[in-house]
Amino acid sequence: MKIDKLLDAKGLACPMPIVKTKKAMTELETGQILEIHTTDKGAINDLSAWSKTVGHELLSQKEENGVLKFWIKKG
Repeated sequence: MKIDKLLDAKGLACPMPIVKTKKAMTELETGQILEIHTTDKGAINDLSAWSKTVGHELLSQKEENGVLKFWIKKG
């Protein structure tokens, strides 16, 4: 998967991962992919719901060594 931008939101508490994700997505073109790293467990539900609401596609998510990783394609 080709990543167009990486957002490091580790250590940030809700709602900052979503706030930073929204800002990062404005810098991407439609179809580009943002990879997000966060340690906020709330981001699992937040990023999924937010992506659907605004028309982006959550491609994948996984947890590695306590870091949640998300890949969102801009709609």
